[in-house]
Amino acid sequence: MTEPAIALQAVVPDASAGRRFDAVLAELFPQYSRSRLAAWIKSGQVLLDGQQVRPRDPVHGGETVSVNAVLEVQTRSEPQDIALEVLFEDEHVIVIDKPAGLVVHPGAGNPDGTLVNALLNKDPSLNALPRAGIVHRLDKDTSGVMVVARTLVAHTALVDQLSARDVHRQYLAVVSGALVSGGTADAPIDRHPRDRIRMAVRDDGRDAVTHYRLRERFRAHTLLECRLETGRTHQIRVHMAHLKHPIIGDPLYGGSLKLPRGATDALVSALRGFRRQALHAETLEFSHPVTGEPVRTSAPMPADMQALVAALRDDTREAAERGR
Repeated sequence: MTEPAIALQAVVPDASAGRRFDAVLAELFPQYSRSRLAAWIKSGQVLLDGQQVRPRDPVHGGETVSVNAVLEVQTRSEPQDIALEVLFEDEHVIVIDKPAGLVVHPGAGNPDGTLVNALLNKDPSLNALPRAGIVHRLDKDTSGVMVVARTLVAHTALVDQLSARDVHRQYLAVVSGALVSGGTADAPIDRHPRDRIRMAVRDDGRDAVTHYRLRERFRAHTLLECRLETGRTHQIRVHMAHLKHPIIGDPLYGGSLKLPRGATDALVSALRGFRRQALHAETLEFSHPVTGEPVRTSAPMPADMQALVAALRDDTREAAERGR
């Protein structure tokens, strides 16, 4: 497959006289990262008045900048025919509903069969983008909405929105304990000091903020709506465990199973049989990276979580009837 090429041209503003070429170039073409533009300059794919110059060389103003670059392959995973539920797509972005159990990136223990492999099968040109256009991730056993960039312009814009905390990310989580109100978990997170697989709340960690509110309350559990202000690894899972309300089924942070007194057989079976974290990315809202228009997509709660919530609801109703 031919690697995609880029051909651009611009004139250096007179007001930029005396400034570094790479800094001016970044302002002329903000849709591309500074590191990528610098690499193009060094490889001779960006010329100033037809001449190759160094990134640090000053400009005089009025010169013509010509970009004739090839987007090198960034992702070398093989395409695989893995079904994807597409919620929205155009030539710039794809928004999908990731199923639980699908790993996002290939890695140790998961060399293929990942979301990256599925995306490359849908759109082979994604191999020219970092991480095949994936700008954020969901844990393997977390389901729900993800946005993927299809162009470098979209990739840069979406990364900038995420960094500026301008992307609305709303999750559903079933947690232990009957909460009486919502709140905010503002607790820094970093790698666990002894267990490198886990994350933990740490005083020296990176800032992490999760807002949560009650969606539905049961006898000994709660369905929460969680909104991410930051996007740390395992953030909602770690924060809810830190608050002593771990997510049901969470293999890392869930703790021991707690059953309400007199739980129905259906609830006992549902809780014991739920073997992943009951966490679902319900809604994602962002500004379209090219048009600026708002894009809002939602994915329905998956069947296994629906069944869990139904069992909790039935148990709560039956307990209320017994108490009359």
